[in-house]
Amino acid sequence: MASQLSLGFANTLYFGDNLEVLRRYVPDRSIDFVYLDPPFNSKRNYNLLFEHRDGSKTAGQIKAFDDTWTWSLESRREYDRVVQAGGKVSKAMRALHEILGTTDMLAYMTMMAPRLVELARVLKTSGSLYLHCDPAASHYLKVLLDAVFGPENFRSEIVWKRTSAHSDAKQGRKGYGAIHDVLLFYSNSRSFYWKPYYTPYETDYFDIEYRHEAKDGGKYKEADATAAKPGGDTSYEWRVMRSPGQRWEADLENDYLNPKTGYEYKGVLPYRNRFWAYSVDNMRTFAREGRLIHRATGMPRLMLMADEMPGVGPQDLWTDISPADAKERVGYPTQKPVALLERMIEASCPAEGVVLDPFCGCGTTVAAAQKLGRRWVGIDITAVAIDVIIERLKRDYTRLDFDLVGEPSTIDEAEALARLDKHEFQAWACRRVGATGVHKKGADRGIDGEIVGVFSNGQAWRGVLSVKGGTLTMSQVRDLVGVVDREKAHFGLVISLKQPTAAMRREAADAGFTKEGIPRLQMLTVNQILEGALPKVPLPSAREETGTNGGRLRAVK
Repeated sequence: MASQLSLGFANTLYFGDNLEVLRRYVPDRSIDFVYLDPPFNSKRNYNLLFEHRDGSKTAGQIKAFDDTWTWSLESRREYDRVVQAGGKVSKAMRALHEILGTTDMLAYMTMMAPRLVELARVLKTSGSLYLHCDPAASHYLKVLLDAVFGPENFRSEIVWKRTSAHSDAKQGRKGYGAIHDVLLFYSNSRSFYWKPYYTPYETDYFDIEYRHEAKDGGKYKEADATAAKPGGDTSYEWRVMRSPGQRWEADLENDYLNPKTGYEYKGVLPYRNRFWAYSVDNMRTFAREGRLIHRATGMPRLMLMADEMPGVGPQDLWTDISPADAKERVGYPTQKPVALLERMIEASCPAEGVVLDPFCGCGTTVAAAQKLGRRWVGIDITAVAIDVIIERLKRDYTRLDFDLVGEPSTIDEAEALARLDKHEFQAWACRRVGATGVHKKGADRGIDGEIVGVFSNGQAWRGVLSVKGGTLTMSQVRDLVGVVDREKAHFGLVISLKQPTAAMRREAADAGFTKEGIPRLQMLTVNQILEGALPKVPLPSAREETGTNGGRLRAVK
């Protein structure tokens, strides 16, 4: 296992429960930017279709995650722990209990509460957090976020229009189509990092706002030169003059002291209960540059030239970012577009800052941070997500160095994972030996993973895996021999927590060899693969491309 995060830490991908990872590895005030898109209780199972490394489709579908949070005995225990901790979060959770009762929504809030507390702990004083959520839960989450960060640190509720239409309203369902998500933006203090960005003006807006034409032909709009609050040298009389039949103009030379014959002079004050927005020196500079235009009352207005304006500043309605396109998509459910994360990271994370995503899924936040040159920390509890992120980074970056932390590194940890989640254990074991995990809907037909490669003559070869986290039986060993024959695979591999018996090893030996001299039935224990043992495979080996056999990961260069 890696040590705690330091100021000079490398990019790190953690495999495990984000609550435990945050508590164990991430120190106080070490993160500049947090984005989280936690799974909500939509009562759906998401499935992910994988490809082999040679590009061919696998027949198996891997369950990405079960997006369900149910009120249970364990959620009750966690709720009691949160409430007993005291403070504002405890009060918020008790209030939510009164409103929601012991429902699945309360279970969801119970899951989120301690994680938000930990995220506030690791976030720098200048840091910001964006929570991406469904409108069905956003108002409850905001109550929780107010308790964690303080209502004074709420910055914006951003609405992202993620699609142009939705079928909900077309299938007899009363109500409106759900076409937007909510992003709740909080800072950890009032002194938070912020870099504004600009988007292009809409054509209609531009034509209406910049409708005036200057003497040089440029388009401009008039802007108020007053402000609601004072700020420096903002209380003065603005002197103007005009000749008969002409517009008012700035009296820069104080000619009212030596008036020209026939000229009219006057002083102008800001509107009632307002102040000048600029100092008198700045106003004089604007006048000399020809950037002031005066109304019939003599009130100055600032000319904003269209070709000098950067665009529209940050707003809380985002309609200009489309869902992830075909080039981005990695086949993962709920994938967000990189542009969405880039906007938030650029606005709220300094160039030398650290980005954290505790529910990193297919790694969009990680990919965006890498693209923008920020350091990053990603956490996910599913082996599928870890696989997707690794493959995505390898695909998009030819030179990349990062740590993988949290996978079992001892037999005790491997046994704990096997008890916790059989499928995650199978996926981890497959990944350790360079295989792709397979978990089909329904029966798996005796296949938990596959290794695929290509001979030098272009012909494909395939190995099938059976991973056993419990007691290994002779019938399971014999069954794999039948699977190898049925699938016309080159070899089979059994990975087991327990040592196989002598009789099982004899059964494997009786299976014989391929024409390349590879044992048709191979056996490895978890202890052996933790020590670096790998199956014997025809070359070139798909395993050599994974870079996952060990703690340090390096993309293929």
